[in-house]
Amino acid sequence: MSLTKLLIPTYTQMLKGLSGWLNKAQKQLPEAEAEMLLSARLAPDMYPLSSQISFACFQAQEATFRLKGEPIPEALEQVALEGRNAGKSPGSLSDAETRISETLLFLNNLESDALDTGVKRSITLELPTGMIFDMTGEQYARDWALAQFYFHLNTAYAILRGQGIELGKADYVPHMFAYLRPGSMPEE
Repeated sequence: MSLTKLLIPTYTQMLKGLSGWLNKAQKQLPEAEAEMLLSARLAPDMYPLSSQISFACFQAQEATFRLKGEPIPEALEQVALEGRNAGKSPGSLSDAETRISETLLFLNNLESDALDTGVKRSITLELPTGMIFDMTGEQYARDWALAQFYFHLNTAYAILRGQGIELGKADYVPHMFAYLRPGSMPEE
């Protein structure tokens, strides 16, 4: 399987799911309470929901630049900075939806094989803590890019659930309904 065919549909369908979770939250809460969700945290020492959204969007885009061997653009670095500072300035649900929409548009505009030459590319990942990792593109995609992306998605989901938003497994993987065998949906 190509990295493009693995990563881009994964990022796309899960970001659409994240957008759906935010929409459900807006429908379930009064506007002021829904906006307060962006400051909610899973634990006191973790980043808030708004950060998780920014980081998920950053991770999805960062991987494409690393796998193509291109520098991370300053505008994308600002998304990561936005996530790190979201505790002080969480933004609005509209800002979060815009961030997700921009990321989906970016992913949608990639060529169908955009990341495939990155499989064997040497990738060096330097973290703000000073740790440096050296991997191939395949290792990076499997062991870092997907793991980090899902970490932030799962944390966002857990924050929303912890704040009482009614979400279920079908909300987490709504894309699976495209594969549902006709007549196999349980009756309510």
